[in-house]
Amino acid sequence: MELNKNNNNGKSDREKRNKRKETLEKRKAIDELVKAASVHDKDHLVAFPPFRHYNRNGLSVYLDSVRGDKLSFAVKRYIQELLKVNMEGLFGSEWPTEEKVKRREMVASEAQYILVHEDLCPGANEMLTIMGRRKIDCIGDSGPMVGFAHYRFTLEEEIPVLYVYELQLQPHVQGKGLGKFLMQLIELIARKNCMGGVVLTVQKANLSALNFYISKLGYIISSISPSRVDPLDGAGKSYEILCKAFDHEAKATLEAKLKA
Repeated sequence: MELNKNNNNGKSDREKRNKRKETLEKRKAIDELVKAASVHDKDHLVAFPPFRHYNRNGLSVYLDSVRGDKLSFAVKRYIQELLKVNMEGLFGSEWPTEEKVKRREMVASEAQYILVHEDLCPGANEMLTIMGRRKIDCIGDSGPMVGFAHYRFTLEEEIPVLYVYELQLQPHVQGKGLGKFLMQLIELIARKNCMGGVVLTVQKANLSALNFYISKLGYIISSISPSRVDPLDGAGKSYEILCKAFDHEAKATLEAKLKA
């Protein structure tokens, strides 16, 4: 009996070691995925030439990409101003503190940006996009910026995700399908880089954004959102975390149903 007990203990120890090894290998593989996606000189738009240019509903823009620590002074100032115009009212008295946080986040090396410029020569640049070449300007200068997206590759509950920090458009280009176009591109970038899904945060007061993501794009309130983690405590939070998961493991973790 004692021998069987020792054999069982030895088997149990081996199983535990193998389990730890599998866990460590899985975590290493996930870390490598995020690291590969976050390579500093990687242009994520290269893989999607048709998304370089948007010409619909009377709006013609082109997209470019840049890293947070490579933003020019002019672009940083534009981002700060657009954030204030679009978000100050939604954050209310919290805005001064939130603005400081966003200014630190925006220039981080892990911050990835899609910059949206008005197209000064839409016909020529649309042809270049079809040919798979980068956009060039017809008068030697970029068209004015009209919006941007800020995203990062990170982990949420051990799931590799693309986290959308900001999607901001000037009022005059909203309602023309551009936001949906950018989110479709972001989802393609996430899938291309083997992320488990896309995650983002929305202020509860931003009803139009909540409707846009949930009703139009199929996002749901994630199981990691405060209102799902602890409904009582979450009721006092000013935001929700939304997600769209791509695979079974991500769905089980990020979209887990509430227990009855």
